[in-house]
Amino acid sequence: MISDGSWNKRGLLLFALAMNTRMHASIAVMLAALALPAGALAQAVVHNDEDLSSPRPEAWAMNYVAASTLMTAFGPAPTLAPGQWQLAADLGHIPRLDESQQRVGFSGSKQEDLNRSPVFGRVRAAVGLPAGFVADIGYTPPLTIDGTQPRDMWALAVGRRMYERDAFSFSLRGFAQYGRVHGDITCPARLANADPESNPYGCREPSDDRIGMSLYGLDATGSWRAGRWGLHGTLGYVRTDLEVNVNALTFDVRDQSRLTARDSWPFLAVGATHDIDKRWNAGMELLYVPLKVQREIEGPTERDPLTSLRLRLAYRF
Repeated sequence: MISDGSWNKRGLLLFALAMNTRMHASIAVMLAALALPAGALAQAVVHNDEDLSSPRPEAWAMNYVAASTLMTAFGPAPTLAPGQWQLAADLGHIPRLDESQQRVGFSGSKQEDLNRSPVFGRVRAAVGLPAGFVADIGYTPPLTIDGTQPRDMWALAVGRRMYERDAFSFSLRGFAQYGRVHGDITCPARLANADPESNPYGCREPSDDRIGMSLYGLDATGSWRAGRWGLHGTLGYVRTDLEVNVNALTFDVRDQSRLTARDSWPFLAVGATHDIDKRWNAGMELLYVPLKVQREIEGPTERDPLTSLRLRLAYRF
C-alpha cells in the first residue's frame, strides 16, 4: 500500500501492475518512485507486508538471529536453597555468514549486511524457590555494536532437578524470551547515497530496522559429575514468533514493510563445567540448531544450521 502522495493515472497503473502481479518487491518500489510527481516523492510510503513461510530465506535469517540469542540451561538446574542467589555471565559466538547466506532479502535476491556482532551476551540471576525449583532471569544490556543494538532483551526460565542418583541428575526446564534488535540492516550507513553499482536498491540514508523476537520452549538436561568437573547434554524444543519492521528510504520512497515468521525447531547443547572453588564455576558449551532454508524459489530445501560455542562464568552467594 502507498499513502500520502498525489498520483497521476499513469502512476497508478504502473504501481498496480507491479503489486498485483506480485513482481519483485524492489521493482515495485522503483516503479512507484518513477510514477510519483516530484513534489510527492518525499511523502510516499510503501507497506509490502508478508507472513513468511518457514523455508523462505528471510524467515531463515530471522530464526538464525533468534537462535543465536537462546538462553540455554548450561547444565543441570542449580541446587539453591529458597532465597539463595547465583549470578552468571554468558557469551556466545555468532558464526560469520558468507555472501550466499547473507543473500536473504526479496526471496533470496538481495544481499543483506548480517555480519555485525561476532558475539551475543547476557547477565543472569538464578534464585532458589520452594520445592527445589529455580528461577533464572537473563538480560542483555543495550550495547551498540557496528550499528546494531539489542533493546529490552529479557529471558525467564523455571526448572528443577527431577531425578538424582549418585553422579547423575536429570533436569526439566520451561523458558520464554522477549526482545528486539535495532539496526541499519536493509540500508547500511556505508551504502547510503553510494554509486548505483554498489547501491542498486537506491538507499538514501541508513535504515532503522527492527526485529522483534518472542521465543518459548522446554528442554531436558542430563548431567554427570566427576569431582569438580561436570558434563551435560541438553535437548530442547523452541517455538518462535518473529517480526521485522523495515524503515528504509529507497529511491525516495519510504519502505515500512512488516515481515512476520512463525516456526519451531529442536536444539541440542553439550558442554562441560568446572568448579573453580566453592563459589566460582566456569563452563563451555556447544549449541546446535538444525535450521532449513530454500534459497531459490524453485530450488530444494537445504540444511543451514547454527553452531555456536558458548562460555559462562557463575558465582554462587
